[in-house]
Amino acid sequence: MTDFLSYQFIVNALLASLFGAVTAGIMGTYVVTRRMVFITGGVTHASFGGLGLGYFLGINPIVGAAGIAVIAGLSVEYFNQKRKIREDSLIAMAWSLGMALGIIFIFITPGYAPNLMSYLFGSILTVSTGDLIAMSMLMITVSLFFILFFRAIQYITFDEEFARTAGIPVNFFKYLLMVLVALTAVIYIRVAGIILVLSMLTIPQNTAMLLAKKLKNIIFWSVFFSFAGSIAGLLLSYYRDIPSGASIIFSLMVIYFLIAVFKPILRKRIKS
Repeated sequence: MTDFLSYQFIVNALLASLFGAVTAGIMGTYVVTRRMVFITGGVTHASFGGLGLGYFLGINPIVGAAGIAVIAGLSVEYFNQKRKIREDSLIAMAWSLGMALGIIFIFITPGYAPNLMSYLFGSILTVSTGDLIAMSMLMITVSLFFILFFRAIQYITFDEEFARTAGIPVNFFKYLLMVLVALTAVIYIRVAGIILVLSMLTIPQNTAMLLAKKLKNIIFWSVFFSFAGSIAGLLLSYYRDIPSGASIIFSLMVIYFLIAVFKPILRKRIKS
């Protein structure tokens, strides 16, 4: 373990795991309880267009991905609210258009084509100081937002009509939450990659829901399981020399199955 912590990139990965676990634990709970999993998947894959645009313009690809993801998320939310296009069609169009644009921009970018494996499958071991700063800022923003507006978010999550009756600006909150979901998905690309990032926003939350029913408790356990799975995945990746993103997802699924098997025993000890 001493050797494990002696490398700076390992320390960075541990910090990224902590920051990401808090952010994804909170936002993933909103995604799962609102049944927005596939919307989030569409937005995440649409961000690939932003990665390609970033390479084409010579800027940080994550910045480009964040911009496109936010635009895609707001567009999906807008057209979904207006009921102009079916939700499943919106997701498919955002998904396919983003991937197509990403390929086009990368193809027309002069010079050597970049290696996109770390963006597709993740590489938490390569997170930089800049990545950590961005992740910590997003974690603080998401945490403060949920602390300040938890009751409103809870009403919107479980009973949107009641929230409107109570005078809560539902549409405004939904747009803001979609922006935070999009940014969370993009930030987590560095950890799990575009292909696997949806797992980080769903597996810990579904594991938490095996033990808890209240929103606060689901968030708490989601953060806990997300961090535990990330640490277990890092150890597995380090000692078995396998890709970190895939090993983290594998660890999260192992935790899910263990909790599911021992659920009757655990539920007696943990009150929802």
